[in-house]
Amino acid sequence: MERAEFFSSQAGRTIVAPRQTRSRFGIGDIVRHRLFDFRGVVFDIDPVFANSEEWYESIPEDLRPRRNQPFYHLLAENEDSSYVAYVSQQNLVLDAEGGPVDHPTVSQLFERFKDGRYRMRRSLTH
Repeated sequence: MERAEFFSSQAGRTIVAPRQTRSRFGIGDIVRHRLFDFRGVVFDIDPVFANSEEWYESIPEDLRPRRNQPFYHLLAENEDSSYVAYVSQQNLVLDAEGGPVDHPTVSQLFERFKDGRYRMRRSLTH
């Protein structure tokens, strides 16, 4: 299997990942956490876990996700607040509500909400 390397500023190290991975969700998709009551819009995807060891170890062992799967950066919301979340693929499902996410950063990253998903601003795509 071919491998690729990328530097993760969150992890503070180089991450080795398979050259190809299968992500279930795409940028702009609205997702919901399987276990916790929050939802969000995907704004970035890591092919494998690329956060700090401290972050990973802070998750209770019985809930700790596998490292070798896509992890998603979300503009997330719950009833009380808006925040940025980092969530494994195994803990996400498509959001059945399908409505827009009320996060203050959404308009900085996305152009519009249509057909249940957001479109990334053209100036931010590459």
